[in-house]
Formats: sequence, C-alpha cells, structure tokens
Amino acid sequence: MPIVTIQVTKEGSGSGRNAVSAQEKAALISGVSQLLLEVLRKPLDSTFVVIEEVETDNWGWGGLPLVEYRKRHAASS
Repeated sequence: MPIVTIQVTKEGSGSGRNAVSAQEKAALISGVSQLLLEVLRKPLDSTFVVIEEVETDNWGWGGLPLVEYRKRHAASS
C-alpha cells in the first residue's frame, strides 16, 4: 500500500488565490495514483495520496526562508 505525500506552498496558482484548488488537488491525486499503477502496478484502491499545504513562512530553500530566497534570486536574475 503506497502512501505518497505531496507538499506544496500554500499560495495558490493564480492572482488572489491563497491555496491549491480542489480541482488541482484532484488532478494531483489522480496523476500520482495512475503513475504508481503504471510503474509499480499498485492498484488505485490501495494507493493513498496526502497533500500538505505549507505556509510560505514555514518553507525554506537554500538556507533561507522561501520569501527571502525568492527576493535574492529575483535580484540576481
């Protein structure tokens, strides 16, 4: 029984959105489950997918909080 955890930042994918939509989550669940079926032959009804939305304040990258990392990366581009 595979368990897949997907972590994404809680900021949405469009203007004025602060979360991943239900449709986006459904697509992630479907896609990951289908991939496990195709690659590992794991039945859909035995695959669990957990989506965790993490506040950007709780996400770090390159030794920095995410927002700071993005600011520095944007300035160097």
